[in-house]
Amino acid sequence: MSNFSTGCSFYFYASIDTYPDIFCIIVPLIKFYGAMKALITVIITLLCSSVFGQEKTTLRVINTDTAQTIPVLAWYSIPEPFTTAERFGELAETGINLHFSYYTSANAAQKALDLAEKYHLKVIVSCPELETETENTVQRFKNHPALAGYFLHDEPITTQFKKISDWVKRIQAIDSTHFCYINLFPNDVVPRKLKASGYRNYINRFLREVPVRFLSFDHYPVMGETLRPIWYENLEIIADASRKFKLPFWAFALTTAHDYYPVPDMAELRLQVYSNLAYGAQGIQYFTYWTPPAGDYDFHDGPITPDGLRTPAYELIKAMNAEIRGYSDVFLGARVLTVRHTGTTIPRGTKRLTTLPAPFTKLVTGETGAVISVMQKGDKKYLMMVNRNFLSTLELRIEFKSESVKQVLKNGETKLLPSGLSSFLLDPGDAIVLNYE
Repeated sequence: MSNFSTGCSFYFYASIDTYPDIFCIIVPLIKFYGAMKALITVIITLLCSSVFGQEKTTLRVINTDTAQTIPVLAWYSIPEPFTTAERFGELAETGINLHFSYYTSANAAQKALDLAEKYHLKVIVSCPELETETENTVQRFKNHPALAGYFLHDEPITTQFKKISDWVKRIQAIDSTHFCYINLFPNDVVPRKLKASGYRNYINRFLREVPVRFLSFDHYPVMGETLRPIWYENLEIIADASRKFKLPFWAFALTTAHDYYPVPDMAELRLQVYSNLAYGAQGIQYFTYWTPPAGDYDFHDGPITPDGLRTPAYELIKAMNAEIRGYSDVFLGARVLTVRHTGTTIPRGTKRLTTLPAPFTKLVTGETGAVISVMQKGDKKYLMMVNRNFLSTLELRIEFKSESVKQVLKNGETKLLPSGLSSFLLDPGDAIVLNYE
């Protein structure tokens, strides 16, 4: 905004020594111009405020100042007793760029913000004072360089929407720059628990009643060696609501085993992340980073153990985040045109692939099938294919007539493919991205 105003300023210089005869004529004009300049500046400022204010309501990319990479959020991140520089450095090393943990006081949250800033991390603040002393707490944190937003609620039901909405408005009246974060239930929850007529009604009501900047939901699809049959239907509903309300959405990948959810491997992690991105997710969230106390859910084997030791899952999310970062130029801000599925059977609530965009003429994915996403970013178009099976590899064959189709590699580089038939062997849960601008 400041650069725009500077660019719109006009400057006039005259030298009385160089132009003594003309200057007496110019002076009245300067005075008139000065008055007009002030008026023009006010008008331009109002117009700029109007334009930029409208942009905030239709953002498709949430600004977290993370160097133009996809937001990657750690749920139950570094617990309060472990708030040290070493722990925040360890978190940053994974490629996670958003930290979220519950704090018992605003002072504890302040300490986390200060440490996060040193490691170029952002924080979603959660502390009791955010609810009990909203105005003072927001005023305290709103100008902190490490602040990403404010955590308000996890998995609310419809009868709580009014209270949450009022809370959001109180925060936004003081700080309209940072987001308010609320995460919603998955579609495996029965409607009577949601206090809604159905899951789609639950999502639409939330977005109509609560003025959020983006939509967040959780769903953990891997159960043993099977996928929840309604997971992709959940993604369909969320992606549809995202388009309808012109808001981005963030989705989860499970990184901590509990109940009947297994200790994740790379295939399971990739399947969750790449399926989310194929449907248009603009943020990836891990549940969790630090392993919570076992409790009733028997949490175990998260990336960091309850007493602060690394597990194999730590290296998994580090590797996964490197892939996300490599693909950020593709997915961040991209618009999904279609998502279809192949295979002998396709997941509930999804649509079968019937046509391919030019220049592609043939696609063979075998019986187990794949997720096929067509997306666009600026003047570039992408075809993404995800192996829907996290237990076995997928032989994929695609034919096209073009000399400009490129494979986008996991490090962000591209590789030109020859016109004709190309074959790929996709690892379990893995994806391939083709650019056909």
